[in-house]
Amino acid sequence: MAADIGQISQLLNATLDPSQHRKAENALKQEAAKPQYSLTLLNIVNSDSLPSNTRLAASLAFKNFIRSNYVDEEGNYKISQDEVQIIKERLIGLMISSPPNVQKQLGEAISVIADSDFWRRWDTLTQELVSRFSTTDPKVNVGVLEVAHSIFNRWRPLNRSNELYIEINHVITTFGQPFVQLLVTTDSKIAAHANDKDALRGWFETLDMQIKILHDMSSHDLPPIFEENLASISELLHKYLTYNNPLLETDDDDEASIVDTVKAGICELLELYTIKYDEDFSKYCSPFITSAWNLLSTVGPQTKYDNLVSKSLHFLTAVAGTAEHAAVFNNENVLSQIVEKVILPNVALRESDVEMFEDEPIEFIRRDLEGSDTDSRRRSSTDFLRKLQEKFETPVTTAVSKYITHYLDQGKTDWKAKDTAVYLFLSIAAKGAVTAAQGVKTVNPLVNVVEFFEQHIAADLMASEGVEPISKVDAIKYLYTFRSQLSKEQWKLALPPLIQNMNSSNYVVYTYAAIAVERVLFLADDVGNQMFPRTDIEPFAKDLLNHLFKLIERETNAAKLQENEFLMRCVMRILIVIKDGAAPMLDNVLTHLILITNVMKHNPSNPRFYYYHFEAMGALVRYCSGTNTAVFNQKLWEPFNLILTEDVTEFIPYIFQILAQLLESSPAGAVSENFKNLLGPLLAAPLWETRGNVPACVRLLSAVIPKASSLIIQNNQLEAVLGIFQKLLAFKKSEVQAFDILDAIVNSFEPSALDKYFGTILQLLYTKLQGSPADSFKIRFARFYHLVSARLEAGYGADYFIKQSDQLDAAAFAQVYPPFVLAETEKLAKPVDRKTAVVSLTKTLCDSQVFGQKFMKGWANSCRILLSLLANPPAVAAGQGDEIITESSVDDIGFGMTYTALNTCRPLARDDFPDVQNVTTWVKQYMAEANQRHGGAIEGFITQRLPPEQQEAIAQYIR
Repeated sequence: MAADIGQISQLLNATLDPSQHRKAENALKQEAAKPQYSLTLLNIVNSDSLPSNTRLAASLAFKNFIRSNYVDEEGNYKISQDEVQIIKERLIGLMISSPPNVQKQLGEAISVIADSDFWRRWDTLTQELVSRFSTTDPKVNVGVLEVAHSIFNRWRPLNRSNELYIEINHVITTFGQPFVQLLVTTDSKIAAHANDKDALRGWFETLDMQIKILHDMSSHDLPPIFEENLASISELLHKYLTYNNPLLETDDDDEASIVDTVKAGICELLELYTIKYDEDFSKYCSPFITSAWNLLSTVGPQTKYDNLVSKSLHFLTAVAGTAEHAAVFNNENVLSQIVEKVILPNVALRESDVEMFEDEPIEFIRRDLEGSDTDSRRRSSTDFLRKLQEKFETPVTTAVSKYITHYLDQGKTDWKAKDTAVYLFLSIAAKGAVTAAQGVKTVNPLVNVVEFFEQHIAADLMASEGVEPISKVDAIKYLYTFRSQLSKEQWKLALPPLIQNMNSSNYVVYTYAAIAVERVLFLADDVGNQMFPRTDIEPFAKDLLNHLFKLIERETNAAKLQENEFLMRCVMRILIVIKDGAAPMLDNVLTHLILITNVMKHNPSNPRFYYYHFEAMGALVRYCSGTNTAVFNQKLWEPFNLILTEDVTEFIPYIFQILAQLLESSPAGAVSENFKNLLGPLLAAPLWETRGNVPACVRLLSAVIPKASSLIIQNNQLEAVLGIFQKLLAFKKSEVQAFDILDAIVNSFEPSALDKYFGTILQLLYTKLQGSPADSFKIRFARFYHLVSARLEAGYGADYFIKQSDQLDAAAFAQVYPPFVLAETEKLAKPVDRKTAVVSLTKTLCDSQVFGQKFMKGWANSCRILLSLLANPPAVAAGQGDEIITESSVDDIGFGMTYTALNTCRPLARDDFPDVQNVTTWVKQYMAEANQRHGGAIEGFITQRLPPEQQEAIAQYIR
């Protein structure tokens, strides 16, 4: 039954109401399963009789539907071919005629479709776009160009590949010529409508989109059609970089005019051409340098010019990096001009910065800290200054130092002047990138960072009153930036006042202090020894944590409570550093974390905050649950269970990882009833249908199987477990995770329980090996084989594997063993896996009847691989629980629908043979005993089957 417009419109309206939103979304999910749902949404978008809110909600729902239901992981359509066809026929026209907010959503949907279909399954798209270009209606052009940009924009970050270049060439051939023609039209229309504000604005918006597309199409190579017309394109760009028309200026200090937006886009394009196509573009570059310079010297301090200023600075930074044009700046007079006219006006604090500091503190911190302010004036002028300094270190340092001294002097009575001085010093003192892990690694040799701190900064850090909040922040930020430049002795003096600043009543000050404390606790040398290890931090950890929780819990509203991820990150770091030092305060810390969970779950709005929050919980579980299992079982189940029943999808992957960690860290036999009750839902299909849940479900199920194996047999749930293995194996994205389940099964069940399924398991694996299996798949297959082969005492072993394989096909094992077991074994990287392989191969050589009697050559080859492993015997560190938790920078984690792993809950490499301590000794003992057991047969095999040098090598293990 097809979907119904009226009913879906009502549901869409209900999603906009917070009290009905979850219920409405679930109802929409059911509608989405019906045929033609996507077309019904497009009908709603197109319906003039419906309110604009409903139409916007429909465009959003359409985009989300396309995102998850258009194609599967292998790129096959999940909806009918007819529906695909109708969507493609209607979407472009609909987007062009929609209002801007709807246009944006439909544009993103087109981009998703293009991702899978353009250009081979949608090769008419560019022609269709070109056919809609208009010489009279700029609004139509903007719509068409928006679509083109949403598709071509995907190329910018991609690496070069044949397929990509074929696609770009397809676009250049079908789109290039008409596009250049439209550029000429746009230029003439702007001239013709110089006195007609509305028409002028429309054609400028068209030009803005064209500049973006020039950038997209040039992002990999300069298209021939642009190269041929580079002189006239440059002329056009220069014309609009210097264009002014009072009709298009804006009165508002914050709203950029369309002309300035175009100029900023031109500067961005010039930056690309200067960096990438210098030899082609160089001869046209000079007038742009002068014009960008004039622009920077004349625009005002209003925020509406920020983007333009920063893009012009980026362009000049690129110029300063070229051999030919950098020399323009190498002159003391010019450098002083640059500092005075360009750098100083753009690094000085403005009213708008102070307002943001006071009114939107979290926004101020993010922009200041994370480089999300690449488009801020301060950041861009710093980048320009640093590029000049790379080229001309001494003159730049000399020029800027004069101004630093001047502003420090003024700073005695004017804190804003001092802020400028500190900022300028930070700009010239740091060389190279500021890293997230260690701050500034290399410093300008012409300045003294520690001395500057002692003379000008320390007093602001220490003072308890009489210092402007921004000056406090400057002092903390200075420490944060140069944290690697201070010795441990210097840090011991700086840390207490830094922590003291967490008591500030100012939001930015206490947050910055928490940021700096967290990064200092993270500091470690190259081999991972922390500058401040646990013993240094433990004495004040409790007070620090209580204070941080108090700051976080000031807010009772869910969105406000999780606004400040920096505080939670500091909580996480302290718990990771003190490890089981948290045990004495476990009850208190857990109570806080659970309280925060219960507030957040009503509206999970800041993925970074709750990521750190669950890492903090994970650290507690990892380090404290071995001795406090009961506390965790008693406190965590209720809140976690509610998250499951209320289906808080954002949190489920995290709580599964934490529960898996809890199971693995708990003493054997401590499986609570709760875990037993979880087995049913965990084996049911719905949980596995959300893609982000899959790795977390695998993680939890692999941890549950060994602890609940007897229960699984009692409840006849083994088939359900194997069904999950089969489903995971079917998809490329999860095929490797299928082995996590399989390994857990082989480790936890007797062969008798698996007998009737083992043949099917092998059949599924062999089928995959016959295709073109990924390297990761082959490695995991080899590891799985060795696990089965090594578990001889449990009733498995090489002969068990061969017997099961022979029942499928007598020739199969001999075809699989050399290429997929032996050839892959030496690639095993983890010591625990290499050790399993040694145990497996040793037992095969000594106890396999099939290898002993039938596979003589296979026996010799197995022996060769075993010798290769023993040449560098795998040593497995005991007690692997205490390794350093390495972490990816959170900025690299793609939050959203995908899965985010918790570092504190990563599974440890499991040692399946902990009783084998010294591998070499064990092999000797095993081989000698087996040789006796079999009446010298193994020695016989060695002399009959191996060449002399290998006989010599293996003999030492048997004497």
